[in-house]
Amino acid sequence: MPIRIQTADFDLGAEVAALRAGQKGIGAVCSFVGTVRDINQGERIGGMELEHYPGMTEKALEDIVAQARARFSIIDALVIHRVGPLKPLDQIVLVAVTSAHRGESFAACEFIMDYLKSEAPFWKKEDTPGGARWVDARVEDDKALAKWGIASANAAQGKPSA
Repeated sequence: MPIRIQTADFDLGAEVAALRAGQKGIGAVCSFVGTVRDINQGERIGGMELEHYPGMTEKALEDIVAQARARFSIIDALVIHRVGPLKPLDQIVLVAVTSAHRGESFAACEFIMDYLKSEAPFWKKEDTPGGARWVDARVEDDKALAKWGIASANAAQGKPSA
């Protein structure tokens, strides 16, 4: 179960190829790549900085993938999340899932990303023309997690966003 937190960019094609290498029975690969927006909440974003708690963040991501494995029939999963300073259009996160059939791969990829957005311990600060601001959790992310039967009230509590 590959989990990586890193400052360096990643190559989607190379990462998916490595995930598939030597794996038998793969009939589907689903991936999601999240990027830095240039506009958020109606303001231009000049960049952002992502922080995490080393050790705790990796453990949280491992737990998220373990829950996906328990819910869906997947062969393997990969999560790469970048930290540090990033510019608009930079890649932030990669979630890739392999399975025998597309439905399991799509569902597991979406589950991992929904869970990650609400529950992984990352803190995001955006640079705007009005100054730097910490990004709070979003109600939409809590709702996305709720569709999987998992309650989260991060947005209601004003917690920072992943």
